[in-house]
Amino acid sequence: MTTNGMPVIGIYASATVLDFDAALVWYEALMGRPADDQPIPGMAQWRNMGTAGLQLWLDEPRAGKGLITIVVPDLATEKSRLSALGMQLINEAKGHFGTVGQIFDAEGNRINLSEPPKQPK
Repeated sequence: MTTNGMPVIGIYASATVLDFDAALVWYEALMGRPADDQPIPGMAQWRNMGTAGLQLWLDEPRAGKGLITIVVPDLATEKSRLSALGMQLINEAKGHFGTVGQIFDAEGNRINLSEPPKQPK
């Protein structure tokens, strides 16, 4: 297939924070695993999550202004796992679009968790 557009092979969502060390602990709990690497000071990343990844950045001017959407296969399972970690999923909604909820890190970055609609069998 030929395209005139950019040949994208992956995308990283990003959260920006002031307290990198505390945020790293929080995001490791959110993701359920340590970051894959910290290739440069003030940056951590989780790679190979489907066709996407997540990066955490120390960035004072942009801290707390991130908006990330993570698509999961079962939102109820993630809600239970996060609740056990003391993280509360809020603003849950369900409709033709599937099911969504939100969680916020300590600096105000919003993480939307989204479960696609179930396909009829």
